[in-house]
Amino acid sequence: MRAYYFDNVPGDQRLPHDSGRGVALETLAALGVLYWRIPVDAPGGWEAKIDAIAEERRYSSRDVVVASRESFGEAFEEKTTMFFNEHIHEDEEIRYLLEGSGFFDVRAEHPTDSWIRCHLEAGDMIILPAGIYHRFSLDERERARTLRLFKDEPKWTAHYRGPETDNNPYRVEYLKAFPAATPQVGVQA
Repeated sequence: MRAYYFDNVPGDQRLPHDSGRGVALETLAALGVLYWRIPVDAPGGWEAKIDAIAEERRYSSRDVVVASRESFGEAFEEKTTMFFNEHIHEDEEIRYLLEGSGFFDVRAEHPTDSWIRCHLEAGDMIILPAGIYHRFSLDERERARTLRLFKDEPKWTAHYRGPETDNNPYRVEYLKAFPAATPQVGVQA
């Protein structure tokens, strides 16, 4: 994975939008974002490593999804636009890329409300905490086959950014749990 600040230049969301300012894993961890590199061709297999993480974090179910022009068909543009709208979930978002690549953008929030772009490829695993504003986009390859893990039954409910979501209990709890993400009154970007 490569993480950097999004450049905010208008244009295709599938392009890198690299500002040239890298972001350390420690910065992501301060926002509650966790990362592992588990090569899909790892000796002993990636499955054992994923199983160990799933057991430690109490993930009880999983599925595999394919995001691509072929899999979405005529709904491709609609689906990719929906995934790119800023939102939160009330559960962790756990993803391990089996094939392909894509971008997870997370809000750096304090003090600038900037986006941090995480470019993931096969073998990258990311966990986004419940309540963090984020979005997803395929990159120019337009294909990602992804293992999704869940604490309970698979669900994907997005709460799009707005006053109601800002007051969502999972959002409020996220801001309490990760002070690095908490906006400061009077701080100017």
